[in-house]
Amino acid sequence: MGKYSNVDEMRDLFSIRGLVAVVTGAASGIGQGIAFAWAANGGKLVISDINEDGLKETEREIRSVTNDVVSVAADVTKLDDVKRLVNESMKAFGNIDALYIVPGINVRKSILSYTYDEFERVLRVNLWGTYYLLKEFGNVMVKNPRGGSIVLMSSIRHLVVEPGQSVYAATKAAMVQLARTAAAEWAKYNVRVNVIAPGVVETELTQQIKKDTAWYEAYRTKPALKRWATVREIAGPAIFLATPAASYITGTVIYVDGGWTAIDGRYEPNIP
Repeated sequence: MGKYSNVDEMRDLFSIRGLVAVVTGAASGIGQGIAFAWAANGGKLVISDINEDGLKETEREIRSVTNDVVSVAADVTKLDDVKRLVNESMKAFGNIDALYIVPGINVRKSILSYTYDEFERVLRVNLWGTYYLLKEFGNVMVKNPRGGSIVLMSSIRHLVVEPGQSVYAATKAAMVQLARTAAAEWAKYNVRVNVIAPGVVETELTQQIKKDTAWYEAYRTKPALKRWATVREIAGPAIFLATPAASYITGTVIYVDGGWTAIDGRYEPNIP
């Protein structure tokens, strides 16, 4: 047999069966989608969110697929909550193979209209919360003999912006650099750290855009694929990054944006 013909190894390339993931921001949107996808593919799961009611509903639905799920309500802007989440996760399953850092908020205002309270609120969730999760979970994941995968949910706004995205874009750019640095520092432990940068996604957080017909249509026509993404289309690459198939991917940004950042988008010439 050829050296690439080990059927079991090839079959397991895309498997997460038996692995343990912690998914934050799991009460809704992208976090909830990742949690469902993880459970549906045979993984064990700790889910967390500040929204306790939404978190319990997510847990209830996941239990129709698997009982290997634990929910822990936590506010990622509070270090004590994050430490408790780490402890509860380790108590439940003994190790952590994957971490998904999803929580984020956006206040769409011009720089001159932004209040300092709003500035601090966005920073606390998007940057401080991300750093707390990355540092506290990284501290235990580097001790996992299997290594692990950490995925930070950034945005195309770390690269391209529009009016009203100043603080949000700044925090999303900072997340990319945090991930790259963690990837460099933790490679020796086989802990891989990557970023997903979605474009516009159908979630609760984008309802402000969807309710504005002109805004919605502008976002629909901007990507090469001429549509918004579904949560499922973000969850797929997120799960992939935890599989053996992604074992040589670290310190990078995966754009799941329908081609938004690949094209100019202002004009399509009539060419043969």
